This record gives sequence, C-alpha cells and structure tokens, in this order.
Amino acid sequence: MEIGIFTRTFTGALDEILDAIVGHGLTCAHLSVASAGVAGLPGKLDEDLCVAVRGAFERRGLRMVTVSGTFNAIHPDPTVRKQGIRGVQRLIQACDALGTRMVTFCTGTRNRNNMWQYHPDNIKREAWADLLSTLGALIPTAEAHGVMLGIEPDQGNVVDSAIKARMLLDEMKSKQLRIVLDGANLFHHHALSDMTVVLKEAFELLGPDIEIVHAKDITGDDTKKNQAAGTGLLDWPTYFRLMKSSGFDGPLLLHNMKPSQVATSVQFVRRQVARWYPELGNTRELM
Repeated sequence: MEIGIFTRTFTGALDEILDAIVGHGLTCAHLSVASAGVAGLPGKLDEDLCVAVRGAFERRGLRMVTVSGTFNAIHPDPTVRKQGIRGVQRLIQACDALGTRMVTFCTGTRNRNNMWQYHPDNIKREAWADLLSTLGALIPTAEAHGVMLGIEPDQGNVVDSAIKARMLLDEMKSKQLRIVLDGANLFHHHALSDMTVVLKEAFELLGPDIEIVHAKDITGDDTKKNQAAGTGLLDWPTYFRLMKSSGFDGPLLLHNMKPSQVATSVQFVRRQVARWYPELGNTRELM
C-alpha cells in the first residue's frame, strides 16, 4: 500500500508542490493539471508539457497514480457535457506522456452550479441515461489507450451509493471502469449512525473493483470543509479492517485538508496502516 495526496493540496509552481509532497515522505500523488498551470480540463494539452510534468514526478521518485478529469457528467446542458467529455478524452490520450494509467471524474449531478451538490432530479431515469451516455463516449477512448476510468460514489452525485456503483459497473461491463472509494462520501453529514453497515456494504459490493481509496474525514457540521483524515467521525478502524479483508493493497490518497494539516494526517493514516497491514513493516520506509 502506498500513501499519497492530491497535488491541489498545495499551491505554487509544480516543482514546489511536488517538493512539498516528497517532504512529507509520500511517494505517489493524484494530479490536477491545474497544478501544472493549465486549465483542469484543457482545450489543448501540449505534449511537451506532459513530458515535463512526467519528468518532474520521476526525478523525485513520485508515482502519478491518477489525473483528475473532473467534470459534471450529467450536467443538464448537453453542450456542457460534450465539452467535458472532449476534455476527458484529451486527458486519456495524454496519459502515456504524463506517466499515469488512470483518469478520475465524478458521476455528476443535475445541479448546474456545483457538481458535488445533490439535486432531486439525480434519481430520475433521464439522469442515469445521461451518465450511461457519457460513459459510452469515454470508455472506447479509455479502452483504446489502455487507461482506466475511476468513478467515485458520492452523496451529491447520481451514483450516491455502493449499490448504484455496482449497478453502473454491471451495466457498462468494461474492465476499464474502476472504483475510487472514499468512505466519507458514502454518508450525509448528519446520518452517521449506520456507518459500519454502510462501509461493509461498500466493500462487499465493490471490493474487487476498487482501484484507489481516499482518506478524508466527516463531521456532523456542514460548515467544516477541511476534513483532514483523523479529525472527524469516520470509523477508521472499520474502514481499514474492510480494506484489508477485501484484499485491497493499492494507493490511499489524502485530500480535503489545509497544508498545515498534512503532517498530522499522514501520521494518523500511517498508524492505521501499521495496525492493519503489519506485514508492511516500517510504513515510513515503505511508503
């Protein structure tokens, strides 16, 4: 198991961001291309820039496990969806030059202004159909380039549960479609009583298809946005126990925190890894 972090946790030039990541003893990262000074879904992604970004990672011994292709996959405006699809396709095509094999994005919401905000129309058949259409456009490109697409169940999105994520995997039937699991995103802020049941269901339904897990926390306060791992109410022992029992040993990525919270959060997660993955030995050396 590797422990990594989102590049957008830090600000500055890409070299400064990557130095900060290495400075915390981390060996992998999720790239937002905005960290390299371009738009999150660029209209054009210059190959020289991709090669330079890859070189910056490789010089530091950092592995780019994913690149963000986040857009609203079921935006109510078809033109917006098409623009997002084209942007993700460009990222997929650039993955080899960047040095990664996975693009992640959210499954989207009917909310026009916030792709992470719930909308009552998310449960309508038309919303699900639009998601299938979006994936139907992206999966052939991913298959052609040998790139995985990572989708994440999130309470604000059309795929808001492990059950719907399983439905989506079964409908699409593509080996390129993989799961990014964030335990905190399976819950509403004020609905935490069935945490063990919900986490268990997620790993039982999705275990073999989980490519990456995220590590952030959840509180009972909707106003707290910087929910660094270890600072809230997520049942971390259950989360890690289920990771281990499911056979997961992939990257664990920290996010949703201030730079000042990173050191403490890394230490917290390392303690969990040491407890549940004792075979890894000294987690600082291995990660």
